[in-house]
This record gives sequence, C-alpha cells and structure tokens, in this order.
Amino acid sequence: MRSDEQEAHRLDKADPGHRHLFLVPPADGGRYPEAAYLAGNSLGLQPRATRRELLADLDAWRRLGVEGHLAAERPWLTYHELLTAPAARLVGASPAETVVMNSLTVNLHLLMVSFYRPAAQRTRIVVEDAAFPSDSYAVRSQARFHGLDPDTTVVRLAPRPGEETLRTRDVTDFLAAEGDTVALVLLGGVNYLTGELMDIPAITAAGRAAGAVVGWDLAHAVGNVPLALHDWDVDFAAWCSYKYLNSGPGALAGVFVHQRHLGDPDLPRFEGWWSTEATTRFEMAPVSRPPATAEAWQISNPPIFAMGPVRTSLELFDSVGMPALRARSVRLTGYLHRLIDEVTADRPLTVITPRDPDRRGCQLSVRVGAGSAAELTKRLRHEHGVVADAREPDIVRFAPVPLYSTYHDCWRVAEALAATVETTS
Repeated sequence: MRSDEQEAHRLDKADPGHRHLFLVPPADGGRYPEAAYLAGNSLGLQPRATRRELLADLDAWRRLGVEGHLAAERPWLTYHELLTAPAARLVGASPAETVVMNSLTVNLHLLMVSFYRPAAQRTRIVVEDAAFPSDSYAVRSQARFHGLDPDTTVVRLAPRPGEETLRTRDVTDFLAAEGDTVALVLLGGVNYLTGELMDIPAITAAGRAAGAVVGWDLAHAVGNVPLALHDWDVDFAAWCSYKYLNSGPGALAGVFVHQRHLGDPDLPRFEGWWSTEATTRFEMAPVSRPPATAEAWQISNPPIFAMGPVRTSLELFDSVGMPALRARSVRLTGYLHRLIDEVTADRPLTVITPRDPDRRGCQLSVRVGAGSAAELTKRLRHEHGVVADAREPDIVRFAPVPLYSTYHDCWRVAEALAATVETTS
C-alpha cells in the first residue's frame, strides 16, 4: 500500500476539498499529526468559524440582555429565519416548507401526530428492517398510542436472502400489492448501517399512488446527497444536523412539510407559542393562529445559541454548493472503495454498501469476518490515528466526507486495515 501514498497526495493537490475550514482532531496513534477522520456520518467536525460566531452571539447577550431580542446584530426574535432559506435550498424545498427546530426524533413524533392517522384497514407503517433504532422505537410507540399492536402494525422490509440492501423494486412491489393497508411509509433516505441511498422519488411515487403518506428520515442524507423534496412530492421529512451538517453534538434538527399540506385546517398538530403567526405572537391571545408554513409545527421559541452553529454550517454549504460536494464525494468514495478492494481480497472483510455511486452517499460499511467491529475501530484509532465507528456486532463504517476528508485519509484507512487485519492465506 505504501507505494500508493504519493498518488493520494497528487489527487489531493488536483482535487482539494475544504479541510482548511475545519478543526481536525490530533491523531491518537500512528505517525501522522492529524487524525484521518472518517466518522462524519456520526458526528461532523467543527468548522473554524463556529466558535467565533457563537461567541459573538454570547457577547450580544452580555451587552444587551433582554434587548438582544430586537437589538442584537442577529436579533433573537427572528434568528430562526436566518436558517430557513439555506436549509430549504439544501433539501430542495421552498422556505415556507422548511423549519429548523428541536431534535430529529421529537420532530418525527410531531410530524406523525399530523400524518400518521390510521383508519379502517389502513393502519400499517412501513420501515426498513435496518432502520435506526430510534426510528423503530418511534413508530412502535406511535402504533401503541393509537391502540394498535406494534408487532403487526409496523412492517419491516428486509433485503432478499443473501443480499445486504433493499432493492427499490421490493419496496414498490410491496406497496403495489399491499398498499391499501399502509397508512405511512417512513424510510431512511440513506441507511445508517449499510450506507445505501434509497430511490426517494420512486418510492415516494409508489407510496402516494397506494394512498399512503410518505415521510423520510434524512439524518444520513442531508448534506450528503442532493435532495429535491418538493419536486419529488414527499409529504414530510426530518433530519438532524450534527452529522454531515457539522453543527455540533445534539444540534438542532430540521423539518420539511410539502406545500400542499400547509394551511390545511383539518390537519391535527400540536401547538405552542411559536406555532402561531409571528405578527400576532405578542398579542398573547388564547387561540393560536398558525401560519400557512412549516413554522406552524414549531412549539417553543428557538434556542439561539444552539441555532448559531447550524447557521454557520448552512452558510458554508451555501458557499460550496451540493453539486460540487456530491461530485467530489463520488470521486473520493470511489477511490476509498478501490483501495479497500485491494485489502479485502485476502482478508475477512466485506464491503456491504452498494458499489454503484448512484446507490450510496459517502459512506462505506465493511463487515468484519473475524473479531469484533468495536475492537477493530479501537485498534485503527490507537495504532494508526484512523477514526471510524463501529456498529456491533460486525460493521465498521467509514465516511470520507467531501468537505474535509482527503485522498490521503482514504489511503491511511486502507493502509491501517492492511496492517491490522490478518490475511486468510
């Protein structure tokens, strides 16, 4: 592998990312000063601008006290609006369809209050068998809340025997055959475990044709792959911003609600102070007058200091642009896949992420055939300075994030795997 290091350096010169805009942790082992950080699908790195801009917001509180609601450079009363347009651009929506608020699973529950309305035989919720556990817990609890048995209400679609990922055809065929029993389709846009990019427009069309509501968990898709939620006719979506959006641990999440649902007076929804029309908020009236926008799903006033890092990150995405990031992602992930192929040829390792770039984002999931995933990631980190993450019992995930990962990072991954995992011959 060492003979390829110069190639990695050449590629970095020819195809640089934006690593200089981020703070990269020091290596915890190996011979390089910085970590080869490929865990951005779990927690993104901190942009250099975040600390400065967050401190500026804190300073406004120090100087202005309560007057900061109107007199701060970024007034708190309307702060959330600074995030709306860039978030909308990132997911392919209009500002009216988009709002940044709460956390991902809280938002999914608030959206299911509106969009999961089981009736007669149409009660089932379709998820993927490898859904993130929080999504599984959420849909099961929604079924129980409606007095239904989650074991029969929640349908978990699994890959075909001997395969690792769902085929789009298997989802659409199920909806064609049994869609009249389905109230809600709620899948992950990019599967957290396998890295598979689902065919969002095709599945959305099939679900809606079957009479179901179609929502998407975009935790691993937003900031990773281009999205066009409005044009794809998605009913609703939610995402977090601490992975590819680099907004910090537990950062605020986002919501999309399609335009056709906005202003629907018959749509049930939980409400609070911030879900009423902004111009009437300080009238302190006892009855809410929600706007015909996604802001009607807000409940509480926004946490300003939590919004700051999200705003900083969204400005960065606006500056770089998803088309450029996606193009570099395809090149970078393809390069890592080629290098890992050399390693897996004679080692008990298997890439389970689809090889087709159109069916994946910037994550490669590797199944470990001997030993545990957790032990392997520990050795990669402490012996080689390579940061990945484990999903027990046997999956290690590598995410070459196009904003800050380098070709040399990818080379280090392959070199570390070759040095750490024994050959089978």
